Amino acid sequence: MTNMEFAKEMQARTKRFALQIIRLFQQLPKTDEARILGKQILRSGTSVAANYRAACRAKSRPDFVSKLGTTVEETDETLLWLELLEEASIVPTAKLDSLKHETDELLRILSTSLSTAKGGS
Repeated sequence: MTNMEFAKEMQARTKRFALQIIRLFQQLPKTDEARILGKQILRSGTSVAANYRAACRAKSRPDFVSKLGTTVEETDETLLWLELLEEASIVPTAKLDSLKHETDELLRILSTSLSTAKGGS
């Protein structure tokens, strides 16, 4: 797979991820806790796709590394909000398992890409 093909695949995957986050947000209970955590996860989860697209349009390698770093941070933050939704018993574990798995996979892929881009591979 070429770098361009990988980038297109990841753009599509992060966009699907953002849509999953939006659907989760729409299904959250109407409590204060769920609303507060929901807004956080909506922001961080959808920004994964936006920041990855921005990284793909980077003007230089340092710009790419910076934008990809932001993408990694937002993905990790999204994982935190998912864990809090689960551990606070706001959303049942069974409803979060596949989304947590996808978040973890994205985090691993993006972190590896960042390490490679920094020259650490």
